[in-house]
Amino acid sequence: MRSVAPSTPGTDLPARIGNTPLLGLRRLAPGVEGVDLLGKAEWTNPGGSVKDRAALAIVRDAMQSGALAPGGTLLDATSGNTGISYAILGAALGFSVRLVMPANAGPERRRILEVLGAHVVWTDALEGMECAIATARTLAAKHPNECFYADQYGNDANWRAHYDGTGVEILEQTRGRLTHFIAGLGTSGTFVGTVRRLRQAGSRAHCVAVIPDSPFHGLEGLKHIPTADAPAIYDPSLADEVVEVSTEDAYAMVRWLARHEGHLVGPSSGAALVAARRLAQRDGAGTYVVVLPDSALKYLNDRLLADGEAGAA
Repeated sequence: MRSVAPSTPGTDLPARIGNTPLLGLRRLAPGVEGVDLLGKAEWTNPGGSVKDRAALAIVRDAMQSGALAPGGTLLDATSGNTGISYAILGAALGFSVRLVMPANAGPERRRILEVLGAHVVWTDALEGMECAIATARTLAAKHPNECFYADQYGNDANWRAHYDGTGVEILEQTRGRLTHFIAGLGTSGTFVGTVRRLRQAGSRAHCVAVIPDSPFHGLEGLKHIPTADAPAIYDPSLADEVVEVSTEDAYAMVRWLARHEGHLVGPSSGAALVAARRLAQRDGAGTYVVVLPDSALKYLNDRLLADGEAGAA
């Protein structure tokens, strides 16, 4: 299978992004015959999340166009994972990283970014990502010659990373058996790019977008699209179905998976798995691929991981 981008001279980090494994999760749909439920383990990327793919594509395009050069500065808004991806690429490829983030980012992400040397501008936690994005745009407009504004929510390189990488990998890994594709919506790049590749290849898979069930939620990285500012790269025509998942159900799934399957996944992964289990119980036999964006290691201080029992998810 192919990588998202070729290796860059002097570092092998870009070549290690992509080609993530599919994990069998058969216990999630007990009693449903013929269900093959598979999780795309994106935490195996070097930066620990699916965002490595989009960050690499954005950086590669910017370097090829001359918008970003070694010694330059990349600016973007992020809730954490994309910022970490930018920071590891900046360290490897020789550019500085300036991020705008809501102040409620967890201590794990704060510490990782500090160690990687990223400069962070903090915005009001109550204003969410919309405030962080607006602040990044303002900074970019004020200092147009001092930085490259990556704009992950509006940069087509975001979804193209998944068109060229994630979608191709899933088609090859499932060998034409894919019946359902499930992914959460944040920037929407993973869903948009992967579904466009699946459709281009003639796949008739049922493609399901997962969102929080409320504007006020605790699912880091996901957007409640009906009430949020939709990302510029989002294409609502691509989803065959949109499934809403509560924060409580997503975290219950995270705890269940850890204690019954041994996989430590993040809350957005939990939400996608809740949706996948519902679909498997409704639709029956098939091959279901769920994108698992990151692991639980960046959320260990979140009280919701410890709340409740890990019984039925």
